[in-house]
Amino acid sequence: MVVEVENFFGVYMLFCTNPKFKGRIYIGFTVNPERRIGQHNGGRQKGGAKRTSGRGPCSAVSLSCREMILIVHGFPSDIAALRFEWAWQHPHSSRRLGHVGRKSRRESSLQFHWHVLSHMLRVAPWSRLPLTARWLRQEYRLDFPPELQPPLHVPIAFGPVRAKKTGGEAPERGGSGDTEAAGQCQLCRTAVESSADLLSCFHPSCQLSSHLTCLAKHFLQSEPAHLLPVEGVCPGCCNPVLWGDLIRYKKGCYGDLEESTALAQGHWADDLQL
Repeated sequence: MVVEVENFFGVYMLFCTNPKFKGRIYIGFTVNPERRIGQHNGGRQKGGAKRTSGRGPCSAVSLSCREMILIVHGFPSDIAALRFEWAWQHPHSSRRLGHVGRKSRRESSLQFHWHVLSHMLRVAPWSRLPLTARWLRQEYRLDFPPELQPPLHVPIAFGPVRAKKTGGEAPERGGSGDTEAAGQCQLCRTAVESSADLLSCFHPSCQLSSHLTCLAKHFLQSEPAHLLPVEGVCPGCCNPVLWGDLIRYKKGCYGDLEESTALAQGHWADDLQL
């Protein structure tokens, strides 16, 4: 099953399968994974990146010498995704990743970039974002080291993903939002002017509808120093929820994360018992 995600902003890992350059990794940003991999394998004349177009071009025998094997998605904007992309590409130039060691001779490029990602998901500001790390190709899958497990609200998913079409397709460096009126916020009692600003609970019995910002402020009452919540109790149904799950439900990529949701519910049950 291909998961379709609204307002898609993703940072992906590209793996080169050309024997001459096998194992080389490219990190990039996209709003459309399917289109982007086609551009990379089509060369610069198809919109591919200069870096990939100049190294190991695909021949007539091998029409697809680059595979998109992993993508991190769920960024709130293209700017947030582009900053993540830059830090993943240049970990030793990022002030947030000064603790990450250099690549060892025993590490493959894939292993090193996965190691960097493991650290990135655990440091601010990325550690609070409702991100999903999705393996697109199972044969390349790596596991997080025990000491570098991602936050509970950052699930690991598997399988293909595509950007959901919403009338006009966004360019590779931007996005567009839905301006259709979406009803009333049950927290501030004012109109929600755009469906892009509407957040609903995923529990079947819950009828909550609110502004994104209103619900975020409600969740952040116990953490006023932060701008983005991680978890909270839904004011509509009183069930504990992860902010990331609410965002994934809104974007359409919640259904394939049942295992992660079960783990999250177990985490909440343990906290309530304490």
